Amino acid sequence: MTLIDWTRAETLYAAMGPAVEVSGGSAANTIAAVASLGGHAAFIGKVKDDQLGGIFRHDIVALGITFAALPSTDGLSTGRCLILVTPDAHRTMNTFLGVSADLGIEDVDATVVAAAHTTYLEGYLWDRPPAKQAFVTAAGMAHQAGRTVALSLSDPFCVDRHRDDFQQLVERHVDVLFANEDEIVSLYQEHSFDGALQRVRHHCPIAVLTRSEKGAVIVAGDDVHIVDAEKVPHVVDSTGAGDAYAAGFLWALARGMCLETCGRIAAVCAAEVISHVGARPETSLAELVRQKLG
Repeated sequence: MTLIDWTRAETLYAAMGPAVEVSGGSAANTIAAVASLGGHAAFIGKVKDDQLGGIFRHDIVALGITFAALPSTDGLSTGRCLILVTPDAHRTMNTFLGVSADLGIEDVDATVVAAAHTTYLEGYLWDRPPAKQAFVTAAGMAHQAGRTVALSLSDPFCVDRHRDDFQQLVERHVDVLFANEDEIVSLYQEHSFDGALQRVRHHCPIAVLTRSEKGAVIVAGDDVHIVDAEKVPHVVDSTGAGDAYAAGFLWALARGMCLETCGRIAAVCAAEVISHVGARPETSLAELVRQKLG
């Protein structure tokens, strides 16, 4: 993932062939998957009163998700991500954050945070100081209400830029950490996945470490669960796999399921998303989970 400005976004879009344009955003994708599982969710984010902002708002509200923020009338346009997917299903993301990067403390609704079982934070926004303050504020609100805070590290380059800040955030404010193999190794600057695993188990109550086709390792203190990846006949697009995985895990965790079951449900959700183009479910995740796991 590379952060780009408006000019670069326009240049890349002009150079791209025919595209599939859909609502996205890491945390928004996770919440969309939660809704597909039958869960209830609210989204805190920013869009502008432009065409893409209107589409995003329509799509997320149509899923039954609460999104109460009014669109911005000035400043940058709605953010977008231009994603190029190669035949082997790997993706390169070029992200213009747009007005979403202006998220601040004033956008955090304390009532919404206090009502949620889990407040989920995406690491992509950590580049801007106001967003950092919003994260810490939201985490404090959640813990004051006796709720859970989850964080996705989002991207190894995000971790490289903010390693010390992320370590402090994880140790002081996060109950459930999501990271892939590259991200967790970068966070602790270890030479191996096993070395990073040993570090994180002392710093966060639950760490969910995904390893693509190798499945995932879920660590909670001295407990370690290895969960296989759900088999997919043909991987089409890996965009959003981690977002869907987080959705399945958190949805199951909120219902008091054991960590291994949380991981299995998460794997089913991720498998659905990588089987087609786009980062959001195209079939009911609730039905898939019933079919696969009962």
